[in-house]
Amino acid sequence: MNHLRFNATEILDIAIRIERNGAAFYRKAADARQANEDRSFLLDLAAMEEDHERIFVGIRETLPDNPDNTFAPPDEESGLYLEAMADYHGGEGNLPAADQLTGKETLVDIIRIAIDLEQKSILYYDGLRPMVPPDLGRDRVDQVITEERRHVAVLQRELRRLMSA
Repeated sequence: MNHLRFNATEILDIAIRIERNGAAFYRKAADARQANEDRSFLLDLAAMEEDHERIFVGIRETLPDNPDNTFAPPDEESGLYLEAMADYHGGEGNLPAADQLTGKETLVDIIRIAIDLEQKSILYYDGLRPMVPPDLGRDRVDQVITEERRHVAVLQRELRRLMSA
């Protein structure tokens, strides 16, 4: 890799891919369920990931189209590295997480897995944050982290509800 700096465009591209993968995780979990409240909730979570994807696409669209090279385009190696990180970073949208679902998990199990994955994603973005200089959109990375924290809160609320029932 030729640089250890990223720009908001690169991070948002990762975030968009992670959200897409996250939606696939919830859809796979829902597919293993009968048409009931659990299945509906998991499909709602998939829709929430799709909403996050749209939010991140919207944020990305507010960035300049590389005027005066403000946002340097990633080199091929950097792009491939970031793609792999999106798919295998160990957090939300981690492709192996969906592959490990057996269909026997309870909704509580899935929510616990999802909270763990979301928290790992927050740590991932938090680790990338210092590599995005303020003039290259660090505040946009902060927006991604804020959205992910909101999702953790939604999941935690549902986990509490299920545990108290």
